[in-house]
Amino acid sequence: MSPSAEARPTSAARARLLGTATKIFYAEGIHSVGVDRITAEAQVTRATLYRHFSGKEELVLAYLDQADQGIRGQVGAAVGSAASAAGQVRAVARSIVDGIRSPGFRGCAFLNAVAEYSDPAHPVHQAVLAHRQWFLDTVTELLGRVGDGGSGLSADAAGRHLVMLRDGAMAAGCLFDPELVSETFLHGVEGLLREVSTAAPEEG
Repeated sequence: MSPSAEARPTSAARARLLGTATKIFYAEGIHSVGVDRITAEAQVTRATLYRHFSGKEELVLAYLDQADQGIRGQVGAAVGSAASAAGQVRAVARSIVDGIRSPGFRGCAFLNAVAEYSDPAHPVHQAVLAHRQWFLDTVTELLGRVGDGGSGLSADAAGRHLVMLRDGAMAAGCLFDPELVSETFLHGVEGLLREVSTAAPEEG
């Protein structure tokens, strides 16, 4: 058997472990789930898990990294779908409400995780902060390109405001009517765009 053929089942086992952990961590929380539950549902042994991950913490970090990469791809696709900066902000907002409206939505994976890891020095906490900083930087840059240099809301303030709107929508979206939450969030984003620049075009 070739080395590449030997690597395939190993890679498949890792993917199965991560997929199982992702489903359970997101739906039920992290601390409440042990490695025995994960290995049982992934149909692998504990030894297989420890061949791929040093322990549960590394598996949690892999779960968050996968979520981070997924959101970066989602935001990148949204930005690429519109021509103007205002349209790109609207597209990012629509991608967020698509998640809120999706079956099985349980809020923000990162906010959920950090609620279980309150120590700022913990690697999981740090991973959440890094993801949030990236998102803040991304929307702030987009909003900066919407602004016309006038006396409107600064891009920094608007970026922070958009992140807070997004956090509120993600928290409320799994507690209340997701359609109403989504509509309220999108309305708030439109208000931000008006604050940043009254010249923001109504497109895309």
